[in-house]
Amino acid sequence: MDRYFKMTGLVLSCSWNIFIVKPDEAEGTVECRIKGKVLKSAETFRNPIAPGDRVIFRADGCRRGLVLALEERRNIFTRGCQSEGKRNIHDKSRAKSQILAANVDIALCVCSPASPPFRPRFIDRLLAQTEASGIESAIVVNKSDLAIDNEVEARLMDFSRIGYRVVRISTKTGLGMDELRRLTSGKISLLTGQSGVGKSSIVNALAGANIKTESINEKYNRGVHTTTLASLVALPKGWIIDTPGVRLFTPDRVSADQLVLFMREFAPLAGQCFFGLSCSHTTEAGCKIRESVRNGDICPDRYESFLRIREELRPVF
Repeated sequence: MDRYFKMTGLVLSCSWNIFIVKPDEAEGTVECRIKGKVLKSAETFRNPIAPGDRVIFRADGCRRGLVLALEERRNIFTRGCQSEGKRNIHDKSRAKSQILAANVDIALCVCSPASPPFRPRFIDRLLAQTEASGIESAIVVNKSDLAIDNEVEARLMDFSRIGYRVVRISTKTGLGMDELRRLTSGKISLLTGQSGVGKSSIVNALAGANIKTESINEKYNRGVHTTTLASLVALPKGWIIDTPGVRLFTPDRVSADQLVLFMREFAPLAGQCFFGLSCSHTTEAGCKIRESVRNGDICPDRYESFLRIREELRPVF
């Protein structure tokens, strides 16, 4: 008699070929592996399964199991092979995108106003990825008990103007945490952002968890990596995925020509330039996007961000 029985469950964390799964109809968790390349996603991504995935697996009575199949995903949030500057044409595993999370209801792009420094162009990249992935997003400004200078405030106001929700919080004082709890209630939420902005502190506050946190590296005024693996953590109402901090991020599976479609205030102008969809929005006459920058309808810094990302997305021959 086969000692295994088939179950379904939610993937909480992944490390190489070990996947921690919470069964739908049983307590506790099961440590699963994949026997062979049974998943199609293993061929196109560095990791075939991510937190938030739902799987069908066979489990024994010793909390061990084998993944048999991956249930259909609603979406995935990925990062490209160059997002950490580790491009290596001889290492095929690094030439593939990495899935950070699956089946996400809302992506929370976490930043801080001063420590580490506010990086709006980094947020632009995260937002472009959420748009390309079809995931709702919001900007969470942690450490909002600190003074916010005029330039930071102006950029935050522009994010609000173009339709993004901006939530100002402080895990230190509790500012805005009730609003964040309402925003994440009943959802699978994804936390993403650079190191040191306080993602793990947010998880601790929302979930009552005790994830290790670190102070800012004072010499370089930047964060220290404390979360090394993406993991799904239970909230009183919902789930939250904590991801490792990143310093570099380029939208994944987006071409240079497609980028205009994934920057919210740019998208309605796509195809309206004199040269239509062939316009690069850099030097051409009759470019509606450049006209909107001059008219103040597009923030000049967002436009500069667009140009830099577009240049990175151009194919290298």
